[in-house]
Amino acid sequence: MNEYFADTNVFLRYLAADVTDQAAAVERLLQRAQAGDLTLTANVIVVAEIVWTLESYYELPRSEIRDKVLAILNTPGLSVEQPDLVAQAVTDYAELNVDFVDAFNALWMAERGLARVVTFDTKHFSRLPGISALTPDKAR
Repeated sequence: MNEYFADTNVFLRYLAADVTDQAAAVERLLQRAQAGDLTLTANVIVVAEIVWTLESYYELPRSEIRDKVLAILNTPGLSVEQPDLVAQAVTDYAELNVDFVDAFNALWMAERGLARVVTFDTKHFSRLPGISALTPDKAR
């Protein structure tokens, strides 16, 4: 089986559909993956870049970004590492108004039994359930 790593720009061309010939090429690629002709793989960094670009450059609302990422996670023939964490993180991102990376890191911490984070971004981390956010001078 042919397996390929799918870079962020592949997903962005498809999701934004702002370069029509590239979006069409990605559509054909995804159809081939769905048919089982090839497998696509991506990681959390790719998802983080997708979220960041759709938010900062395309200025999409968080709920729309969440829906697009969840659609990616449910694409046949595409595998994203840690899909359950990514799905929950993008949901927390949209619903709790936190950065995607902070949401992912909080879930990653919880999997490892960590409940405290040292950060200067206590605002976002304190919105995440089960996380105690402390600045470096408060860590004991």
